[in-house]
Amino acid sequence: MEEQVRQIFLAAGADVCGLAAAEALDTAPDGFRPGDIWPQCRSLIVFGLANPKGLTRTDPRLVYGTFNAMCARRVDEIAFAAARRMEAELGCIAIPLPCDGPYDAWIPEKLEGRGMLSMKHAAVAAGLGQLGKNTLLLNRKFGNRLSVGVVLTDLTLAGDAPAPGVCISGCRKCLDACPVGALDGSHACQLSCRPNAYSTNARGFDVVDCNRCRAVCPMADGRG
Repeated sequence: MEEQVRQIFLAAGADVCGLAAAEALDTAPDGFRPGDIWPQCRSLIVFGLANPKGLTRTDPRLVYGTFNAMCARRVDEIAFAAARRMEAELGCIAIPLPCDGPYDAWIPEKLEGRGMLSMKHAAVAAGLGQLGKNTLLLNRKFGNRLSVGVVLTDLTLAGDAPAPGVCISGCRKCLDACPVGALDGSHACQLSCRPNAYSTNARGFDVVDCNRCRAVCPMADGRG
């Protein structure tokens, strides 16, 4: 069953796919656990779609922001298609979650938002990687280029083993590169990061002004 589920997501276009029991996220804050979204959830299917390496090789203002957003939309399309196929072929219930927005949880004084579920923590629980000092998900093959999606299901699936370490011990490149000092090695201060990273240009388009913590990481492209 586990391999059949995995192949559904890979066939839909995912680059990687992992499985986790709903209980693996029991340490999440109240309201942000799989069971808070859907009490009948037994397992999570967590998958990732990688951006091209080239997106971090140029000024992020137009290129990175445009296609990173497109990648997130594509993740939602994969989640939707795979959930439909799971229900049709496996006789289960499958609930796709938004990869990025929309979400309701927002603390304006901290400029801090939370999705329905922490995608990167779900990815860690499903064996897809670990969190780097820049708080980004690090996958052994795809580095920090994955956009992550999650589908909840009432199937009971065996979870995958934890991923091997990728973040380099003692490395400080992302910490030292942050122009506003938003990183401390385990947390990103959104109050500092967001105004520096995101803006709108004169024409009114949303742009990304900074992705230094992603671009300078020696493991940005993975280990191959």
